[in-house]
Amino acid sequence: MKWQGRRKSGNLEDRRGTSTKGKVVAGGGLIAVVIILLQLFGGETGQTIAPILEQINQQQTQSVQSESRQLTPDEIEIGDFVGTVLADTEDVWHGIFTQNNLGTYQEPKMILFTQQVTSSCGTASSAMGPFYCPADQKVYMDLAFFNELHHRFGAKKGDFAIAYVTAHEIGHHVQTLLGTSQKVRQLQRSVSKAEGNKLSVALELQADFYAGLWAHYNKKYLEEGDIEEALSAAQAVGDDTIQKRMQGYVVPDSFTHGTSQQRMEWFLKGYQTGDMRNHDTFAALLN
Repeated sequence: MKWQGRRKSGNLEDRRGTSTKGKVVAGGGLIAVVIILLQLFGGETGQTIAPILEQINQQQTQSVQSESRQLTPDEIEIGDFVGTVLADTEDVWHGIFTQNNLGTYQEPKMILFTQQVTSSCGTASSAMGPFYCPADQKVYMDLAFFNELHHRFGAKKGDFAIAYVTAHEIGHHVQTLLGTSQKVRQLQRSVSKAEGNKLSVALELQADFYAGLWAHYNKKYLEEGDIEEALSAAQAVGDDTIQKRMQGYVVPDSFTHGTSQQRMEWFLKGYQTGDMRNHDTFAALLN
């Protein structure tokens, strides 16, 4: 992706120079594995994990020490890249909201962190992966996640995998602004767990569509291989792929984010059509 020398967002807060030591909430053992399985590319993370984290907080007395360090040149560069991607999402979504009479796009903030972070949705570790918290309308990301995505889950290495994940999480912010996320949570209270999971899948695939939509309107900055990197990341975090890798078999009723094929298809639909009107994953999956 062509990004050097372009505008960086003023909504990026980089906390990577400060790390924590001590007990880390949801940072290891079974809880971490469960959260990795359920919360890759976070979604409505705050609504889902806040009760879990609150319970863990009540059971554990944290002893956390902070230490500061200088960021390396590579860390500074990747932070600048994320800041540029965030700026691109701002420009694109301001335009989409205006073109489709959706009101004024409210820009979210993005927090880069290391190891552990506290949000309005609770305290979380980097084991959760990137997530969006609707309570404070911020995206949280430990960039070490992308090494895990490459080495553990087989995604192609490249900067556009980061761009795709960023755009996906911004897609969840769009869902919050449009009221989609709130409607899904209300519906989930009145249906079975299996039906609730289907609603969650539709929500996640819509965020993938929005990521593709962003890429469509950002084409002038794309380079050869960028879309392939995004599709590789989408494939790596499909529910079926993760379950096969982690437990050797799949349980479709437990899917919460969609299969690898679905995630790639909906990203491509957004990228190829560039049409906000094609965003209804709910009608496509539930009817």
